Amino acid sequence: MQIVILAAGRGTRMKDLTDSVPKPMLEIKGKPILAYKIEALPEKVEEVIFVVGYLGGQIQEYFGDSYAGKKISYVVQEQLNGTGGAVQLVKDLIKDDFLLMMADDLYMKKDVEKLMHHDLAMLGLEVDDPKKFGIIYLNKDGNLKNIIEKPDISGPAFANIALYKLNKKFFDYPMTLSERGEYEIIQPISSMAQDFSFHVEKATDWFPIGNPEDLKKAEDIIDKFI
Repeated sequence: MQIVILAAGRGTRMKDLTDSVPKPMLEIKGKPILAYKIEALPEKVEEVIFVVGYLGGQIQEYFGDSYAGKKISYVVQEQLNGTGGAVQLVKDLIKDDFLLMMADDLYMKKDVEKLMHHDLAMLGLEVDDPKKFGIIYLNKDGNLKNIIEKPDISGPAFANIALYKLNKKFFDYPMTLSERGEYEIIQPISSMAQDFSFHVEKATDWFPIGNPEDLKKAEDIIDKFI
């Protein structure tokens, strides 16, 4: 199976830490975030496709054509037009089923493995502050109905934490520009959920690395994610 990892962003909330290093290459205990993520992938994931952009050459130089027993491929996102725009760039490289994740979030290996057992699936986590997240709504069968970005509701609610199991049918669903002027992943995924059963798996744990304080906290918890 293939996995697409989106690693093109600037990481502005990291301030001067990303002046000369792409955010996914920032180190936790002397090793880049991305290295931990690849090393924790299940054996059935045979190829990693990076979508790179800002200082992406550093990612290519570090990982080369293979790493941790997995083939590595690269696509360059020259125009940072959103996560949806990034995924569209890999269309011709995708064989069939694939995983999709963000480069700077830490996921549990067993949660990745759970998603792989479904045709279509995504990972969610209960949160108390839904206004900060894309929120997952379920249909009467307990599968995905749609995803609403930062709804004005009170918690708790089930947040989308951006780890997906998809297939080539994903690329059949059109995207339109969001209010932010970007193409979003959640639009075609919500559309797919109207035509297919789209499983929602509850995450065991998740740690997004968004700022320098998160990077420091990651040193204390990284061992449970590998």
